[in-house]
Amino acid sequence: MEQEQNFIKKEDYFSSSIYYLSKIEWLDYLNKHSDKHINDRKKEMKKEITNRNKKYGDKKDHGFVYHSNSLSDDPNFLNFSRHILLISNNILDQQGYDLSNHRLVMNELWVQEFAKSGGGHHHTHTHWNGHISGFYFLKCSEKTSFPVFEDPRSGRQMNSLPLKDKTKITYASTQVSYMPKPGDMFFFNSDLPHLFMVDNGYEPFRFIHFNVQAIDKRFLKNEFQE
Repeated sequence: MEQEQNFIKKEDYFSSSIYYLSKIEWLDYLNKHSDKHINDRKKEMKKEITNRNKKYGDKKDHGFVYHSNSLSDDPNFLNFSRHILLISNNILDQQGYDLSNHRLVMNELWVQEFAKSGGGHHHTHTHWNGHISGFYFLKCSEKTSFPVFEDPRSGRQMNSLPLKDKTKITYASTQVSYMPKPGDMFFFNSDLPHLFMVDNGYEPFRFIHFNVQAIDKRFLKNEFQE
């Protein structure tokens, strides 16, 4: 059997990539211009939180997520959006996709902050009709929530075997998590399932989420065509 194994070749296919970098030089600027959007959302949700607490008991804002409206119309985020599109284009190109007849657009861009009283989280999800998704972390620490990515192959998860060591990331792993620092930026294909663990409310947790879509140029309006 040992002699037989010497002739076995191994190649890896159908992998899921997660790209990350640190851009702390953007941190103060993006936090400053995110403040208004978060504060506006907190004002909008104040009545909803009050009504919930009157009905079930006062838990302050426990469990809520302050999700802003689109940042795409805010000129303060224009350069940030352009940088995202540039990196996304490079990623898809390196992955082997032909983008010559497509144009990348910022499909969604928003900032969100988890409740001060804790309980904020996101269930496992993907982003439909998109190609690159990602986060830019504005406020986080080892005491806050963090992102978790899951194996996108549902059939493989259904037939998964017990893991020898859950503390190690191996080919058998079905999840991988990251503990981000402020200024960290993540990119991944939009079909990769992800979630955010429940935040305990010890320290502020805020991040910008974005989704990029590659659109066939034939379907773009004339004013957007090159």
